Amino acid sequence: MHDANANRAAQTFATLTASAVLVNPVGLHARPSVKLTQLAKGFTAKIEIALATDGPWTDAKSPVKVMRVKAPQGATLHFRIAGPDGEAALAAMLALVHDGFGEA
Repeated sequence: MHDANANRAAQTFATLTASAVLVNPVGLHARPSVKLTQLAKGFTAKIEIALATDGPWTDAKSPVKVMRVKAPQGATLHFRIAGPDGEAALAAMLALVHDGFGEA
């Protein structure tokens, strides 16, 4: 019997990484955290953020965890993304940060 879900689960996806500088005046506070997590939840890819390339990594789909990052303006936000829509997710995350979360 052919199981499409098992085949999808067996696929491996390259981990994509990139970074962007927070340009909005107050950094990654409550409103930007919610915007980031809402955007991240629109993708099936695993999306993580960190303030350093070696982590610690935080689940970008968790508003509480993202708010705990407490990244100030000028901080570099690193992304690590893996999944079938990883490229689109990475592009969307970078665009959100570059746009200052609509606040800059």
